[in-house]
Amino acid sequence: MHEYSIVQALIARVEREAAAHSATAVHRLRVQIGEMSGVEVSLLETAFELFRERTICEGAVLTVVPVAATWQCPKCATDLAPGVPLRCQACSTPARLVAGDEIVLERIEMEVADAAPEHPAEAG
Repeated sequence: MHEYSIVQALIARVEREAAAHSATAVHRLRVQIGEMSGVEVSLLETAFELFRERTICEGAVLTVVPVAATWQCPKCATDLAPGVPLRCQACSTPARLVAGDEIVLERIEMEVADAAPEHPAEAG
């Protein structure tokens, strides 16, 4: 189950970002998962529930955005319709996967303290 290692890496990355911004909590994560990435989304969500305890992500909600596989001819840049053979119908070149194999941390919503409190100007 590589979903566990993906979640461990995800949480480690979020912890680094949270530390860099002096965050006190992470509320939401948004992750893009390509349909050809080999990731089982339900296992990823279960792993996240287990591994987020006692981390900056403990109260965070994970949103997974599915990314459909997109195939294209590398020679003439023609997009192939879903379900057709993976060969360009115009020039017979084998198609190339251009989207759908990614795992991308798209967004982190975190709580940070004000960087510099505002002080009203003193009257003179």
